[in-house]
Amino acid sequence: MIALYFAQFPIYYRILGAFLFALILSLALGGKLIEVLRKHQKLGQPIREDGPQSHLKTKKGTPTMGGLLILGTSVLSVFLFANISYHFVWVSILVLIMYGLTGFIDDYWKVTRQNSNAMTAKMKLFLQFLTALLAASIITAATPRGIQTIVTFPYLRDFFINLSWLYVPFAVVVISGASNAVNLSDGLDGLASGLLIIAFSVFGAVAYFCGLHNAVDYNMVFIPRCSEIAVVCASLIGSCLGFLYFNKPKARVFMGDTGSLALGAILGTVAVMTKHEVLLAVVGGVFVAETVSVIIQVLYFKKTGKRFFRMAPIHHHFEQLGWSEKKVVFSFWGTALVLALIGSLIFI
Repeated sequence: MIALYFAQFPIYYRILGAFLFALILSLALGGKLIEVLRKHQKLGQPIREDGPQSHLKTKKGTPTMGGLLILGTSVLSVFLFANISYHFVWVSILVLIMYGLTGFIDDYWKVTRQNSNAMTAKMKLFLQFLTALLAASIITAATPRGIQTIVTFPYLRDFFINLSWLYVPFAVVVISGASNAVNLSDGLDGLASGLLIIAFSVFGAVAYFCGLHNAVDYNMVFIPRCSEIAVVCASLIGSCLGFLYFNKPKARVFMGDTGSLALGAILGTVAVMTKHEVLLAVVGGVFVAETVSVIIQVLYFKKTGKRFFRMAPIHHHFEQLGWSEKKVVFSFWGTALVLALIGSLIFI
């Protein structure tokens, strides 16, 4: 009943309401959740022994699964302020829950077994691709005919590619790829949550304008009711901002795979919903760089037996160069802001 009541309000009021509600709720519940996690995680998240040696001292004993705070508060906010009769809203909730559950299982095994590599990569990828396939299929079927299988390109107003039957596999790669990219970026206090706030801000605006009848004036394709996804993004921004209060250096809790896998997946899902998958590579350029650095490191090591970077993902490379954790985080945030501004030029 409450959700139906709020659904009557103009979209911009609900966007603001979703953001504030998620922010306040996450700030109110964060401390209590951390107490519960500390109680059940005596040794905290296991720290990679092959990672920066300083982390073995500064991060040891810190509980993980903090993503539960983000997912719980954002989903509740979505239920209250978004119009839940819209299929894209339910797809968003599905992705958050299923990817969050996958991450939770991995985090649980890590904590109970005190092993930083608990769930196998094949098992993770299977669950990720299965959920992404379901989400991409529903999104494609629910998207208006004529634009169901197209991929648009930012800054090129009338240029697009129709992938036809290849679109769903492409969308699956985008969603799962974004999930793993954010997961790789979650290695320093506040890094991933700050990057996500920036990315969701841009894609929240994209979703809002895609839902307007004059969407073409903003270089968008018109997708009826897509503005509701701006409410989802606002909820996620509020929850991430509240979580950042507890995750800022020195972090009292880590996001864990519970949060990073789910948040990356929903970011990719929003890109698919709004037909701006290519824009995601621009706005999420830092996530792309983190992923590419790992790929380069692995391939180069297999070929030469040497490391291309001092350590991968690339944020650890800068730590090994002597940068402080805060300097790396702020530099990456700054880079993300610049990329977000470049991405926002599509509205002009």
